[in-house]
Amino acid sequence: VQLVESGGGLVQAGGSLRLSCAASGRTFSNYVMGWFRQAPGKEREFVAAINWSGSSTSYVDSVKGRFTISRDNAKNTVYLQMNSLKPEDTAVYYCAARSAWGRPQLTYEYGHWGQGTQVTVSS
Repeated sequence: VQLVESGGGLVQAGGSLRLSCAASGRTFSNYVMGWFRQAPGKEREFVAAINWSGSSTSYVDSVKGRFTISRDNAKNTVYLQMNSLKPEDTAVYYCAARSAWGRPQLTYEYGHWGQGTQVTVSS
């Protein structure tokens, strides 16, 4: 499956952005989808994941209550709505796909990755 992210940009602290990840090439609904981010000089970290139907989600503690992951299987797209953004949310955001739910925060279990989209939050 091929993944293409969009929606990144520059926003002031407290603002909102919605990231999108469009999938192609395989049956989108067969995949668990995740969002990860990587800030300069830091390791890539898990942000959120959603299961095949959208009935289960998982978030890293630092974004709970501010970010919402969702998917539209008819449009082959997964979204990350980001509200109340903070400067520490600045990073390149990647979407990723895997077959099993398991432990969705594990980076190495995702076999498909997008190219990333930059999110910059100014203070």
